[in-house]
Order: sequence, then structure tokens, then C-alpha cells
Amino acid sequence: MIPFLDLKAINARFETEFQAQFKHFLDKGWYILGDAVQQFEQEFATFCGVTHCIGTGNGLDALRLIFEGYKQFGKLKEGDEVLLPAHTFIATILAVRQAGLVPIFIDVDPKTFTFNFSHLARQRTTKSRVILPVHIYGQVAEMDAVHAFAKAYELLIIEDAAQAHGAINNDKRAGNLGDAAAFSFYPAKNLGALGDGGAVTTNDTELAQKIAKLRNYGTTQKYQNTLEGINSRLDEIQAGFLSIKLKSLESDNERRRAIAQQYLSKIKNKKVQLPELNATASHVWHLFVVQVKERTHFMK
Repeated sequence: MIPFLDLKAINARFETEFQAQFKHFLDKGWYILGDAVQQFEQEFATFCGVTHCIGTGNGLDALRLIFEGYKQFGKLKEGDEVLLPAHTFIATILAVRQAGLVPIFIDVDPKTFTFNFSHLARQRTTKSRVILPVHIYGQVAEMDAVHAFAKAYELLIIEDAAQAHGAINNDKRAGNLGDAAAFSFYPAKNLGALGDGGAVTTNDTELAQKIAKLRNYGTTQKYQNTLEGINSRLDEIQAGFLSIKLKSLESDNERRRAIAQQYLSKIKNKKVQLPELNATASHVWHLFVVQVKERTHFMK
């Protein structure tokens, strides 16, 4: 049987570099928010084409911290509505609710799994403050339409890019397609750590500074807590591992695209509905999802 995802094999090619990084980590003796986190934050910001990256404990916290940051500026308040696709991972919804906001579920296009814009227009209300495109399975949502909708109704655009590391839309990468974005580095992701991790990317300097405080108990200086924050910091050792793997992300994504193209061109079965690409987006194929009527039978 072919394993669905062999993480041990995926990470084996980095073993020598991982061991060297771990030795450096032990020798230095700095375990939280050190040079490795700063280095990865700079590298991932550059990769995404943004000015700021803030490492967090996981992807859920990254998304929640964006909401909490905007609440600090008065751009969001408890009870405000967030327009998000009904087809997403539970973490998207948990982040919204934990920030005291209200998720409004929008049906998706069954071919691309991203927003159905006719449903989006019907679900918006005067309480809507955020549109949250989810780049599900590695495909960027239709961002031209998202931007037009957001501009028309003065909404913040917050990307859930947890599955879309390196995906491109109109020459910009996921993470640089809205006001802010949340990433996950869960081990199974295209860019996966050897544990949990996440990050926020943004071009908003004030928001970045606020989130950097919020992730660390509301402080940037020991024992001076100016905000009511949480404890959600990217581990120093995981940041080091991620810097190593980031160098291979582009080639890894190209390999995924090549495999996906094989599936798209050679699977010919009327009972299997293949995924479709947005005309303007580049897919990084975190998952290749097909639809069938007899799901349980098909899986067996």
C-alpha cells in the first residue's frame, strides 16, 4: 500500500542539515524568540513579498491574532461578522469565534471549492467587516473578485493561507493578497515544521507590531505588559528547521504541480469529478481532491 503522506521520507533529505541546526540550537542555548525565529521571519516575509512576518505557535493562533490586532485599533469589535467559505477547516471558524466575532458561512463553487460570489452578496449585512478567502487545498481564491467586493463594502481582506505556501495570483504570492494573512506550518503542509507552528504576514507595520506584542503576553519588554496578550510563539528550533526547508519549497511545489498534471491529464472516469483551476491562480496542490457519489465505496 502507498502511504497517503510519508513525512519521514519527505524530511529524510534534510537530516544532515537538521542535525547541524539542532547542534547549533543546543550550543547557543537560546530557546525562545532568538535569532532563528528572526531569520525565518525575514526569509518568509521576503518569500511572500511582504514587509513583515510574525511567527506564532500555530496557524489557528496566527488567524486569531490578526483579528485581535485589528480589535486593538478599533477596526473590529466583538459581534462583527466575518464572511468565510462554508467549506474550510475547523481552525478557520475557531479563530473567528475565539476573537468574539461571528462567522457567516458562504457556499462555495463545487468546481474550485472557493467562494460562490452570488451567495456572498446575499449573505453580507451591515455588520460584515471582514472577507476571509480560504486558499483551500493550495488554490488561491478569486482575489480580483474578492478585492472588488471588499472595496465596494469597505471590508478588511484577511487570507487563510494555511494550505497555500507559495501559491501565486497576478504575480503575487499568497500572504500578500490582502491586508494580512495567516499560515500554518503543521508537519503535513507544503512547508511543514517538525512540530507545530504558524505565522502572520502583512505590509501593515502597526498591525505587525501589535501582533508581535500580542503573541508574547502583550509585551516586547520583560515585565512591561501593555496589552492583554496570549502565549503563541514560533519555537526557535522549528524556525531553524523551516528556514532549511523553505529553500526547497519552490521545487517541491513544482513537483506537486507535475504530479497533479499527470492526474488531470490521465484520469478519465465519468464517476470521478476532478478539481478545476481558477483562471488567474497558481495552485500548489496541498491536496488533490476528487468528488464521487459513492464516497465510502470509492475509498475502500
